[in-house]
Amino acid sequence: MEWLDEYEKLVIRMNTPRVVIDNAVCPTATLVQVDSARKRGVLLEAVQVLADLDLSINKAYISSDGRWFMDVFHVTDRLGRKLTDDSVITYIEQSLGTWNGPARPAALEGLTALELTGADRTGLLSEVFAVLADMECSVVEARAWTHRGRLACLAFLRGEDADAGRVPRILARLGHLLRGDPAEAPGAVAAVPAAGVAHADRRLHQLMAADRDQDRAFPTPAVSIDSWAERGYSVVTVQCRDRPKLLFDVVCTLHDMDYVVFHGTVDTAGDQARQEFYVRHADGSPIRSEAERERVCQCLQAAIERRSLEGARLELCTPDRPGLLSDVTRTFRENGLLVAQAEVSTKGDLAANVFYVTDAAGNAVDQCAIDAVRERVGTDRLVVREEPRPQFDQKAAPGDRDHGVGGLGLVYLGNLVKRNLYNLGLIKSCS
Repeated sequence: MEWLDEYEKLVIRMNTPRVVIDNAVCPTATLVQVDSARKRGVLLEAVQVLADLDLSINKAYISSDGRWFMDVFHVTDRLGRKLTDDSVITYIEQSLGTWNGPARPAALEGLTALELTGADRTGLLSEVFAVLADMECSVVEARAWTHRGRLACLAFLRGEDADAGRVPRILARLGHLLRGDPAEAPGAVAAVPAAGVAHADRRLHQLMAADRDQDRAFPTPAVSIDSWAERGYSVVTVQCRDRPKLLFDVVCTLHDMDYVVFHGTVDTAGDQARQEFYVRHADGSPIRSEAERERVCQCLQAAIERRSLEGARLELCTPDRPGLLSDVTRTFRENGLLVAQAEVSTKGDLAANVFYVTDAAGNAVDQCAIDAVRERVGTDRLVVREEPRPQFDQKAAPGDRDHGVGGLGLVYLGNLVKRNLYNLGLIKSCS
C-alpha cells in the first residue's frame, strides 16, 4: 500500500541521523551538527568518527528533548584549521548519515585479534612480538597502551597464521610471558575474531577497565560529580589539559558504564578543556551512592590518563618484513627505552608504526639513546616527531558569533540547542 510505503520512509528518515556540515557559520571552526531520534550510541559514534580522523572538537553542545537529540560540534584539524578537504567532509556525512549501529572495520575482516593484559615491565612488548615472530605470525595491526604499571594490547594476525591448531600454542606461550610476579594481578590473553572488535581504542579502554587499572588511582579535581535532584540528573564535570581524543575517551567510558548523556557542553580555552555532562543511568536513575560516585570518578580519571601522550614520539616507516616489530622493539629495550604506547599498521608492503617511548622510570628519554636507536634502525626510517599543536588565535575567538549567510540554517539549529540548554539552566547565555 502506497501510504504504508510513505510511512516506512518516514520512520527510516526519523531514525537516520541528519548531518549538516557548515564552514560559513564560524570563522575559526567547521560546525558539524547531528540530529535524529535518540538512539543509544549515536553520540559515541559521532565523537568516534571525528576522533578517528584526528580532528579536534573545540566546543560542543549536546541536547535532547524527549526522544530527539541534537549535537553541535566545533571542529578543526590538528593544526587548528577549518576542514577544507571534500573527501573528509563527505566521509563524515556518509559515516554519520547512514549510522544504524556500531560499524565493523572492513579492513579487519578475516583476521584474528589477540587481546593481552598484564603487569607492564621494560621489554614486555618486545617479548610479545618476539614470540609472535618466532611462531611465524604476521601482525597486520596492533595497539598497545600502558597505564599505572599495567599493559593492554590488541594484535591483529592474518587468519592463516592463527588457525584452530596454532591458536592454543600461541595463547600458551603468551600466557607464560604475562604471568608476571605472583604479587601482581595475573595477566590474561585471549583470541577472538577481529570482526568482533568494533573499535580498537574503545576495546583497549574496556580491557584496561576490566584489568582494574583505575583501582590504582584516586579521584582528582579533574573529575567531579554533583547531583541535580530536581531534574533527576547527575552532573559530571571534567576539567583538565586538552589533548587529542579527550572527548571520545570520556564519552566512551560513560557509555560503557551504562550512563546516557542527555545534555552537555564542551569548551576549550588555550590548552585547557572543560566538559560538563548531565547523565542518568540506562535505567533512568541518577548516580545515587557515594561508592558509585567514586567509581565513576576513578574510571573517568583513568580513561583521561591512559592516552596522555607522554614521551618521545617515534615514527617508523619502512617496507614490512617478518620479525620487523620484534627487531625494532628489541632495539628499544636494549637502549633502555620503554614503549608507553604503540600504534602499528601495515598498508600493502609498507609498515607505518608510531611509538611513544620513555626511559625505564617513565621519564623523558635521553637524546643519546634516541640517536643510538635511530642509528640501528635507520635514520631515514625512524624519525622523531613533535605532536602537532594548534595555533590559537585569541583575536578571532569573539568572531565565533559572526555568522555568514551560508550558515544561517545551521546557526538556527545550533541556537535551538543552546536555547534548550539555557532554559534548563545548563549554560549562562544562549547568545
